[in-house]
Amino acid sequence: MNHPKDKVIITCAVTGSVHTPSMSPHLPLTPEQIAADAIAASEAGAAVLHLHARDPVDGRPVSDPNVFDQFVPKIKAATNAVINITTGGSTRMSLEERLAYPLIAAPEMCSLNMGSMNFSIHPAAEKITHWKHEWEKPYIEGMEDLIFRNTFKDIKRILHMLGDEHGTRFEFECYDLGHLYNLAHFVDAGLIKGPLFIQCIFGVLGGMGPDTENLVHMRTTADRLFGRDSYRFSVLGAGRHQMRLSMMSALMGGNIRVGLEDSLFLNKGELAASSADQVRKVRRMLDELSLEIATPDEARSMLGLKGGDATFIDTQRSRQR
Repeated sequence: MNHPKDKVIITCAVTGSVHTPSMSPHLPLTPEQIAADAIAASEAGAAVLHLHARDPVDGRPVSDPNVFDQFVPKIKAATNAVINITTGGSTRMSLEERLAYPLIAAPEMCSLNMGSMNFSIHPAAEKITHWKHEWEKPYIEGMEDLIFRNTFKDIKRILHMLGDEHGTRFEFECYDLGHLYNLAHFVDAGLIKGPLFIQCIFGVLGGMGPDTENLVHMRTTADRLFGRDSYRFSVLGAGRHQMRLSMMSALMGGNIRVGLEDSLFLNKGELAASSADQVRKVRRMLDELSLEIATPDEARSMLGLKGGDATFIDTQRSRQR
């Protein structure tokens, strides 16, 4: 049996804020759907569950803690998975909106984008002829003129308010080489301590392309900046690049992230019926490579998390105080 440090952490991002209901009938939108998909993904082998919220009526991304409260406690009660709450939200949310729920829930992990950037899928609007909801088309097309903001001051604030004050650790999302250097800046300043969990994202318009050379360059640069033993490397391949880049990461000693937030497909031309289907597929592929997956508790040990029992306060009770 492999030592836990040699095992692969599977993160599953079940809904996100990029795809819209018209793009797939399987995208979980209601609290019940999000909870069911996340629980199924955990049962399939995901050690970490990355969570966004959606408006239960029309599926648009929201930051309302009351919506998060309708599914996060259910997931926590039904699984031992690491709960990872977004601080990215969407490009249309303010930092205050993005932090609204994480500051209440104090989860053991949150995502943290390591810089401001263009982030868009606006070309996808040209492929859709029928929209289920009026908000979807302007939402997708509007990405062409929006940026995702995370300034150095924003990042510093998140590190302090969630990390220092609540013991939350982070999935550091790096969409470009400069984001690794941004992360190194905060490490050098003593504001971030290892072990680091670095999630490298490939294939998003505005970030790095899904080229093999880019993945290798990010890995070797991270080695140089942080030292191989000081961080855990993970890869997110957007869209059709999901499985190929996931396997490349695993073969390089890294970890992987899948889920309908990142890709709506299971195979070429075949929509995934659930995020759990993607987890099961990638787990089969790892089995063929004789690679073992990490359990949630092994992932906690590998990432230095505060533990499941210390995460997620009773948010309803907290707001009533």
